[in-house]
Amino acid sequence: MSFALGLTGSIGMGKSTTAKLFADEGCAVWDADAAVHRLYAPGGAAVEPMRAAFPEAIVEGAVSREVLKRIIGADPAALRRIERIVHPLVAEDRERFRADARADILVFDIPLLFEGGGAAAMDATVTVSAPPEVQQERVMERGTMTLAQFHQIREKQMPDEEKRARADYVIITDPIDHARDQVRRIVADIRAGMNHA
Repeated sequence: MSFALGLTGSIGMGKSTTAKLFADEGCAVWDADAAVHRLYAPGGAAVEPMRAAFPEAIVEGAVSREVLKRIIGADPAALRRIERIVHPLVAEDRERFRADARADILVFDIPLLFEGGGAAAMDATVTVSAPPEVQQERVMERGTMTLAQFHQIREKQMPDEEKRARADYVIITDPIDHARDQVRRIVADIRAGMNHA
């Protein structure tokens, strides 16, 4: 029986890097964002249902995130329709991973783990965190959004302190060596508990 560990954290907190650190320790990692990319790619399971609901969102056989953003911008109610199509497909992808994975610890990298109620399906949860100035610096270094857009996204997310309070484990991701040590301690802790179960 595998141990399901939910991994979450706000934008710029170092979640993707931390997921790789868990993989380095022999954990199998499922990434919610990567699952959506697979579903939206040509031949992906979301393409035809999305074509039926939003034909203009299909560009070169794939679901265009840019077009979806414009659709939601023009009609905020469209987000609910998109979620009704995509969420069940993401859940199927996650359950397939859970059934096929052979590792003792399965890490589920889910940005909205607490907001979406996904924590209930996990054996434990871990939140990645960093000081607010480090978070902002990381996001701005990507060059993919303005400061205003970053603040807008951060406002929509559950506050970092609330995520830390809800999580079973907290990883401070600054610097990387510190994060790696914490990941190793968590993995050792979980494996010790599994051996005694």
